[in-house]
Amino acid sequence: MLIYSMSVSVDGFINDRAGGFAWTVPEDEQFRFHVAQTRELGGYLCGRRLYETMLPWETDPSLRDNELGDAFADVWCAIPKVVFSRTLDRVQGNARLAEASVAEEVAAALAATDKDVSIGGAGLAAAAIELGLVDELRMFRNPVVVGGGTPYLPPVTEDIRLHLLETRTFGSRVIYERYRRARHQPA
Repeated sequence: MLIYSMSVSVDGFINDRAGGFAWTVPEDEQFRFHVAQTRELGGYLCGRRLYETMLPWETDPSLRDNELGDAFADVWCAIPKVVFSRTLDRVQGNARLAEASVAEEVAAALAATDKDVSIGGAGLAAAAIELGLVDELRMFRNPVVVGGGTPYLPPVTEDIRLHLLETRTFGSRVIYERYRRARHQPA
């Protein structure tokens, strides 16, 4: 299953008008939940900006200064990653540059594991959503309105029907929403 999971504002943005996302930093309860979810992944496809944002978890020992940071870094480093970029000529850690189309790389990542695969970065996820490849949407809706920025979801030309599978409210008042794409059954 291909999953798209990000923190979002109430108005649906993954960062604000200036590109900031400090309001998405999870408190311990939510961070533990992230660690558990990340542990369940068999692969991760990401765009360049998300790759660069997450790279310190593989390269910066100061992020391991507490039990949660250490646990997340261990889990994140273990996941094979495919990075989509037009500007990078090499990547570090447990990553490789994408060599094929989004559809081909998604298929290869899913075939390489018996676990779920996640996709991240709004542009890359938008391409996968437009191709009908994303099976689940997972949002961590933060109690803030930012008024603009990068939208979590792309504009679509047809409705995408979803089934709500799970919700959870963390002590920080962040609301987790998990949706599965409703696939039409053949007649």
